[in-house]
Amino acid sequence: NYSEAEKSYARALNKNKDSYKGAFNLGNAYYQQGKYEEAAEQFQLLTHRATSKDTLAKAYHNLGNALMKLKKYEEGANAYKNALKNNPNDEDTRYNLAYAQQMLKQQQQQNKDNKDKKDDKENKYKKDEEKKYKKDKNKKDEKDKKETESKEEEKPKKEDISKEDAHRLLDALQNEEKNLQNKQKKGKTGVKVKIEKDW
Repeated sequence: NYSEAEKSYARALNKNKDSYKGAFNLGNAYYQQGKYEEAAEQFQLLTHRATSKDTLAKAYHNLGNALMKLKKYEEGANAYKNALKNNPNDEDTRYNLAYAQQMLKQQQQQNKDNKDKKDDKENKYKKDEEKKYKKDKNKKDEKDKKETESKEEEKPKKEDISKEDAHRLLDALQNEEKNLQNKQKKGKTGVKVKIEKDW
């Protein structure tokens, strides 16, 4: 029962804070319960308190295991490297290091693929936006052109006339005006009206 073991190790550490075995076993209890963050913190602390190369190698090995569960492959690989520096003959650590390096490569490749896909999507989006903009601009240009053409059609067309025709028209208008004025003068000279009362 790792939950009970965690509580027991925590109580033991309250009584004796310097107990390396108690702290190490608390880290293992965290790890077994799936509390990988807490386990990694516990083993990281132990790497600074180790009393021998063997205990330091074990702390780094377990730190690497916790980091691998957190998918922190680069940090896990570094922890295994440190474990091997302190115990070069540990085949389990050597195997875990190879596994961590393989997972790190896969993670980097996946990140690269995801970045490439993201870049492709962004480029496609930009191209689609450019096409849409050009299409909208072309529609607007066509609409403006049609409006301009329809306005030009609505304008009355000016007819070109020669100077001679213009003079003739002007003369005709002046003659017509004189005739109207003459008629008005004749209309004013009418019959005298008799006044009824004299003074």
